[in-house]
Amino acid sequence: MRAQPLFAADSIGKSFGSRTILKAASVWGREGTISVLFGRNGCGKSTLLKIGAGQLRADHGVVQFAGRAYLRPRLCELASRGLFYLPDRDLLSRRLTLAEQIRAVEWRFGASRTAEVLERLEIGGLLDQTPLRLSGGERRRAEIAVAWIRAPRCLLADEPFAGIDPADAEVVAEAFRRMARQGCAIVITGHEVRQLLATADDIVWMSAGTTHGMGTPEQAVRHEQFRREYLGPVRLG
Repeated sequence: MRAQPLFAADSIGKSFGSRTILKAASVWGREGTISVLFGRNGCGKSTLLKIGAGQLRADHGVVQFAGRAYLRPRLCELASRGLFYLPDRDLLSRRLTLAEQIRAVEWRFGASRTAEVLERLEIGGLLDQTPLRLSGGERRRAEIAVAWIRAPRCLLADEPFAGIDPADAEVVAEAFRRMARQGCAIVITGHEVRQLLATADDIVWMSAGTTHGMGTPEQAVRHEQFRREYLGPVRLG
């Protein structure tokens, strides 16, 4: 029997004016695993993640985190209990160096893994730089470093592989795997199918405003409808 999710956004509905984005969508994250939420552009993946993080209010549904249910979750409250939300746009301050931002996280939360994180994400030589002077891949690695140093119980990452090159993507993927091995529940969205299938433990597919649990990547690629309507000819390996 599988463990209950540490995090879940359950039966979420959301409309913007007359346009319904989510009807009854769910996503979840279990301790020590990486869940990937797939779906076509505009289907509502980012909306669901924002609701799960408490950044956007749902029309209906419930968010559960660390044994507590929230009808109106707030990002600050979830963050105080160990949830970290990594948006699909810049997270870091543009004016402060990376070293200054890491020191702020260490001061606020304490840190025991900073040296390991800097080495694993290959950013030790970038500490005196501000985010504006970093490449897209360097900036993404720096953002994930800040999240990892924070030692979250759950990480929600919206399109973390978007716009970065394959070398950066592999460094990021290995960081996620190590975070999961340290017990973090990780939920990721994205369109980089091969990379995400190789990184994931659990697949969720969003279509027509709702979601479907596909199981492991191996199970997902054998699912005829998922393969036909979303994956196409992509294979593992």
